[in-house]
Amino acid sequence: MTAKHVNHDKPATPTLRRSLTLPLLTLYGLGVTVGAGIYVLIGSTVAEAGAYAWLAFLLAAFVVAFTAFSYAELATRYPVSAGEAAYVDAGFGRPVLASIVGGFVALSGMVSASAVAVGASGYLGGLTGLSSPILIVAIVASMGLIAWWGINQSVKVAAAITMLEILGLVFVITWGFGMSERTGVSTAELIPPLQGTHWGGIASASLLAFFAFIGFEDMVNVAEEVETPRRTIPRAIVYTLLVATVLYVLVAVSVLVAVPIETLSGSDEPLTLVFVNAPQVVQTGFAAVAVVATVNGVLIQMIMASRVIYGMAQRKRFPAVFAILSPRTQTPTVATAFVAACIMGLSLFLPIERLAGWTSQIVLAVFVCVNLSLIAIKRRTATTGDYYRVPIAVPILGILTSIALFVSTIM
Repeated sequence: MTAKHVNHDKPATPTLRRSLTLPLLTLYGLGVTVGAGIYVLIGSTVAEAGAYAWLAFLLAAFVVAFTAFSYAELATRYPVSAGEAAYVDAGFGRPVLASIVGGFVALSGMVSASAVAVGASGYLGGLTGLSSPILIVAIVASMGLIAWWGINQSVKVAAAITMLEILGLVFVITWGFGMSERTGVSTAELIPPLQGTHWGGIASASLLAFFAFIGFEDMVNVAEEVETPRRTIPRAIVYTLLVATVLYVLVAVSVLVAVPIETLSGSDEPLTLVFVNAPQVVQTGFAAVAVVATVNGVLIQMIMASRVIYGMAQRKRFPAVFAILSPRTQTPTVATAFVAACIMGLSLFLPIERLAGWTSQIVLAVFVCVNLSLIAIKRRTATTGDYYRVPIAVPILGILTSIALFVSTIM
């Protein structure tokens, strides 16, 4: 009599799926970067810096660049979810500090998504006439379902939307320079004097402009879902920053020359003002693009925050319930639901400028911790291995520039 074979193997535990290529990861970074700041906060930036708002975006890019290269090395050394927490843990070996940093990163994503959700409701309200609270609930709930659907599907949806929002910005630039009535500032007025009180306004506006660049660091938090992360992540970070900087500066200048500063300052729908004298079909079409663009920022920040919380739970730094993955979609179900609920609450009760300011301050504090971690790791380990490397001066300058921008916001 032949004994029956009994399979004692346990069902495989669901794991994150590596399916993000360089184009998808770059579009992921551009989606959270481009869709968030420039569509929503250009009006608030102009309110602070006036005709020199474009310079605030350039200054913010300078601050971001050093830390971006630090992230590129750390992400290739430790290609895991909850990247910043893993970096701080590796640098200082203090689990409590790593947990705090991981919590701040997840919080920054949720606060950022809340700011973008408020901006999206403003654009969508202009099209539909519905109240902001109703629209916020609908936006956050629908993006939560897409985020739960699956990383590959979510990022492909986000990538398609990102292409649309980039085309929307190119349209703003083209219309502002070539087809608008140019009722804004002259080209000469865009150049700031070397001395004067206007530099205080530029520094203050740089914090809001910095919010527009938040996004490249989100790429490291999906590292476990990236194909060949050691080659893909650094390139995607650089491409994201270059494209975003060029778009931001050109959009800021085109809007400033096309729209009066007093009209632009603090507008809830700033980019639609470029098309105020355009045919109605153009105005409506661009408003629809702006809605899609801002909603995209909510989706991508939601993906990032849920992955950070999942990664922290997987390392036993957060409650284990957040590490539960859906066997069907291979996405962190509980973490995604928690993040969506938090975003909905924040966006319903806080104004967009406060949300953006908080996000920038939280991220700047995280940048300082990450750069300090890289310095500690470099001093302790040999400079060999299959990962991207930067000189130690890079994280040092990342610390100094981040602190300088942070201090400028509280003086």
